Amino acid sequence: MVKNLTEGKPLKLLFFFAMPMVLGNLFQQLYNMVDSMVVGKFVGEDALAAVGSSFPVVFLAVAVAAGLSMGCNVVISQLFGANQIVSMKTTIYTALITIGVIGLAIMAVGEVVSAPLLQLLGTDTDIMADSLTYLRIYFGGAVFLFIYNTMNGIYNALGDSSTPLRFLMVSALTNIVLDLLFVIRFEMGVAGVAWATLIAQGMCAFISFYVLMRRLYKMDNEEDRLEDKPGLFEIDAVRQIARVGIPSMIQQSIVSLSMMFMQGLVNSYGKVFVAGYTAATKIDTLAMMPNMNFSNAMSSYTAQNIGAKKPERVIEGYKACLLMVVIFGLTITGIIFLFGPNLLGLFLNTGEAGSAMGYGLSYMKTVSVFYILMGLLFVGNGLLRGAGDMKAFMLSSMSNLFVRVIVAYMLAYLIGESAIWWSIPIGWAVGSAFSFLRVRSGKWKDKKIIVRNK
Repeated sequence: MVKNLTEGKPLKLLFFFAMPMVLGNLFQQLYNMVDSMVVGKFVGEDALAAVGSSFPVVFLAVAVAAGLSMGCNVVISQLFGANQIVSMKTTIYTALITIGVIGLAIMAVGEVVSAPLLQLLGTDTDIMADSLTYLRIYFGGAVFLFIYNTMNGIYNALGDSSTPLRFLMVSALTNIVLDLLFVIRFEMGVAGVAWATLIAQGMCAFISFYVLMRRLYKMDNEEDRLEDKPGLFEIDAVRQIARVGIPSMIQQSIVSLSMMFMQGLVNSYGKVFVAGYTAATKIDTLAMMPNMNFSNAMSSYTAQNIGAKKPERVIEGYKACLLMVVIFGLTITGIIFLFGPNLLGLFLNTGEAGSAMGYGLSYMKTVSVFYILMGLLFVGNGLLRGAGDMKAFMLSSMSNLFVRVIVAYMLAYLIGESAIWWSIPIGWAVGSAFSFLRVRSGKWKDKKIIVRNK
């Protein structure tokens, strides 16, 4: 259901808007979680390490899709907030065509670069074949990934976070059934979990596209422009999306590139360490979901209110989001300290220090203490992105990532493998300082992307 975020109490609006997004991303994470659980338990640690080693490359494709999706989200949110429905529909059609073409291009490129990228990461020869199989099949469904991410951003821009949740629930359950069928029944190994993911994502993309087109057809244009018809493609819409989408894509791509650099360092400690690190990052990624979705909710909320010329509501929403990330951060940290071994036990067998389990526990207990700091960074960046203040958004994001990689490699010579997880909160601290100071300055209020109709 389309929802206007420019009216009502910010705390209540943002909570009920963000919760379906959190749940939706939890289901989305089930794709990778179940992949890892199935191969770790039914194929072996080498297979788990193979999926983990390919993850930074997979994340690069996801990063490009997510960055472009965020460009669509911000522009469409501002148009919706300004009640420019004809322009909004044109932008949506333009976005789907453009990003669909990019998705097809990524499919082709991915098939070619998979092997060189894995070699560049220093992937262990014992797991190279399985890693390459997983990547090539995954890239075969890149167009589904791009189209679905774009439509998810469109739904969120319209204030609807519930519809994507329903799609993801069905898709995740399909993925689980296919994982178990392909790996256990047909003994397809790593290829089985890759095919399961591709099929589930494709199904989700087709259903989501159909529902969105029906909804747009029924949506009335603004009263003073009923005679206007939305276009299928408009170059100005591409430019507006690119203004936010390209910086977001670059930021997300650099996130994935930093992960590749980190994966290279991780791989240098051997496949037992890789397995422990992979399992821990699966739990860590899941734990980060609330903050990531509060950030996305803050972007949509900010963009709609900027479009409606209500910047004072943005600050109210910012404070509400910070309260939520504190509560969720403390809760998740407590869960990890109490049940860390049980969570890692979903992927790994019990072990002491020096085992995959031991490495995973060290990672989780260090990083989880600083989830509130991560929330401050994500919410601030969500506001800046929604306002179209992309230079400040890039500065905050890039400082976090560059500091993380530099600190990890420098500290590795002093404290060994634990430098990998200590570098993460240090990066969050630097990035959150930049975003907080920019939000406090108020300069983001003048960065609106769209021009209101007269």
